[in-house]
Amino acid sequence: MSHHAFDTSGNNDPVWIHKEPYSNRPKFSKLSKDLQTEVCVIGSGIAGISTAYELVNRGIEVVMIEARDVISGETGRTSGHLSSALDASYDEIASKHGSSSAKAAAESHLWATKRVGEISEQLGIECEYRTLPDYEISQYERSNPKHHEEMEMLLKDMKKAKELGLPVHYAEGYAIKGWDGKPDQRDAVVYGEQATFHPTKYLVGVLKWLSQQPNFSCYTHTRMMAIEEKGLLSKEVHVSTLDGQTITCKNAVEATCIPLQKLSIVAQLEYLRTYCIAIRVPKGSIEDCLINDQAEPYRYIRFTDCDADDDYLVIGGCDHKVGQENEEGRFAELETWVRERFTKAGSVDYKWSGQILESVDQVSLVGLNQGQSHTYVVTGDTGHGLTLGVLAGKLIADEIQGIDNPWGKLYNPKRLPPISSLPSMLTHDMQINTQYKRFLQTDITDIEDLVPGTGGVLNSSAKSPIAVYKDDKGQTKQFSALCPHLKGVVCWNNVEKSWDCPVHGSRFDKDGICVMGPAKAGLPAMDEAGESVQKQAGVA
Repeated sequence: MSHHAFDTSGNNDPVWIHKEPYSNRPKFSKLSKDLQTEVCVIGSGIAGISTAYELVNRGIEVVMIEARDVISGETGRTSGHLSSALDASYDEIASKHGSSSAKAAAESHLWATKRVGEISEQLGIECEYRTLPDYEISQYERSNPKHHEEMEMLLKDMKKAKELGLPVHYAEGYAIKGWDGKPDQRDAVVYGEQATFHPTKYLVGVLKWLSQQPNFSCYTHTRMMAIEEKGLLSKEVHVSTLDGQTITCKNAVEATCIPLQKLSIVAQLEYLRTYCIAIRVPKGSIEDCLINDQAEPYRYIRFTDCDADDDYLVIGGCDHKVGQENEEGRFAELETWVRERFTKAGSVDYKWSGQILESVDQVSLVGLNQGQSHTYVVTGDTGHGLTLGVLAGKLIADEIQGIDNPWGKLYNPKRLPPISSLPSMLTHDMQINTQYKRFLQTDITDIEDLVPGTGGVLNSSAKSPIAVYKDDKGQTKQFSALCPHLKGVVCWNNVEKSWDCPVHGSRFDKDGICVMGPAKAGLPAMDEAGESVQKQAGVA
């Protein structure tokens, strides 16, 4: 099996390895014995590392485990923005959750944006952290009447954001420096005190600091399979691994992007693929800023260092539901959009995709898991996974220590969804259930039909569906096409060379390795007769 799935969760490498290759990431050993600790953190992305940092700083003993290598999940495939200009408008959050909750959302994400700067300065981490403006613009040109309509909507949300204390203003007719192409989309609502950084440089720096602390340890290639709370009065948590070890702790934190469980919170989320490219632009030719338009799905821009002459303009967007649309053509669409507006754009050096999870009530979930009293979750990033991960560290550390945090109520996973969200929840649930239609479909009628380097599901009435991958040499690998989570039939993702489940977003690389939950383990391998030859294929 290729080791690439242990580095990152897609076949395409993100721009962040340009200055911080996978080889620079700290290495840790595999867990080989039972352990006891105060807190077990599962997952080594920004949520897990931020939670470990906050707890270790407070003198609490932490054991972190990771199914693959550190930072191998969605954090390493992000677009690198830190912003309190949220995807959901503050008016919308206030209408669903109340003005005090909208204020909590504004304050907490702004705090997280600044917290990265504080920590990188304290630990001496050079991670390109800098504050800059965020320009919210219309997707339409000024000559289009819809431009005015979108700006009115942005101005309405700006008014609410101002009431909540955010630094925001309107810049009528503002032209972003370096936007020298034909489309005229001037006018912007400008959020101040926003930021960007190099996410993996930052997390490598924090991990190196953590590894020097006596109350921290980390184990990689250690896959969690179960979390159980045991005891009547004084409960303890047992975290069981694939290889049979048990970590006994007072509290556990699932910082796994999505809880590795059957339903509950899992059913409250929408699962989306999102796309990015990194394109060279001459240094100083375009204003260093964040840009977000109002398209559905919207496009967003930020910059990172390339070399002495160029920066990378990183543009993302083209979101769609996991496994439910063809992934082809998204990168070309983003490239066209950039070149029409920024004529100095050069070569496209990186193309990759990632995954985001949207809560149906448009607020993330951080805190004690539903039905549990010592197991915490962080999920539902709603397009702001970096600030959410940093924020989650404080929220969970405070809750474990019994410190009342005024932001905690908003993010509480045990909250009841607002009545206004019920129609969208029902629609989402119905749409998800229709994905089981793949039991009646087949992608290929014969393995010989597969082009080398591609995959497809072979579904015959006589046997269970089989996921077949043909490598570049024409050799095939076969797996059960049933996602171990809730038995959805996976789809082939030709962009990232992965098997994606359209039901709840679990993903597996071409060798069956699980790279994204809520599934806990890989696709079982099958022989040519369609019989299982391995209990779980492609697991560490």
